[in-house]
Order: sequence, then structure tokens, then C-alpha cells
Amino acid sequence: MDNIQMAKAYIREAVRRIETARRALGEKAYAYCIRQSQEAVELLLKAALRLVGIEPPKWHDVGPVLVEFSSRFPEWFQSEIPQLAATSRWLRREREPSMYGDEELGLPPDRLYTEPYARKALEATEHVYEVVKRLLEELT
Repeated sequence: MDNIQMAKAYIREAVRRIETARRALGEKAYAYCIRQSQEAVELLLKAALRLVGIEPPKWHDVGPVLVEFSSRFPEWFQSEIPQLAATSRWLRREREPSMYGDEELGLPPDRLYTEPYARKALEATEHVYEVVKRLLEELT
């Protein structure tokens, strides 16, 4: 499968996670909303890398790779990279706590997160989606 097809598949998978995150937010499952948002951002940014011919790394936060290869992207996308990388880093840090909780504090995931925090994660994820969708449309 070529990079474009893989990128499209990643984007489809990300859309599923965004839809799930929206449902989770509505159900007050804030930790799950954040977890699904993180997974969506990871897939979207790996799709963006594939769209410009870069094999994405096997780790979760690909923000530094976007920065390193920023010159491969259109100028408008380059201006988005600092925010995309920040979103990737922030949500990567929430990956484990949103699933397992904070074991040091003895708090389960459903006690770590609030509605405004989950909403912020989902909104950031939706922004990443819009940017990557535009990149896909422009490059294909």
C-alpha cells in the first residue's frame, strides 16, 4: 500500500476516534475522550508525514519529526506545525493517565479529568483534523 492510501486509512481511523471522543464527552467519560483524542492526533500527524513521503516513527509523539521535516510541507502547513507539535506533545503526556489513572496518587482515570479539559482536548484534535484534511485535499 502506498503512502497516500496509508494516509487516507489513518485519517479514516482518526475520524472514528474523533466520533468516539465526541460521544465520550457527551457521556461525561472525560478520560476516554482524552484517550481517543490522543490516538486521533497521533494517526492524523502520521498521515501528514506519509503525505509528504516520510515514514512515521513507531512512537506516539511525532511533533519533533514534523518540525524536523517542516520544509517538506506547504508554507501554510508549516505555520501550523508549532501548534500541531504542541498538541501532539500535550496529548502524548495524557496517553497513559487517561487509560490507567495516576497510580502514584491512587486515582483512577475517571477522577483525573474534567469536562473543560476533555473539551479542550477534543477541540485541539478537531483542529488537527481540519489541517490534515486540507493537506490531503491539496496534495491529492
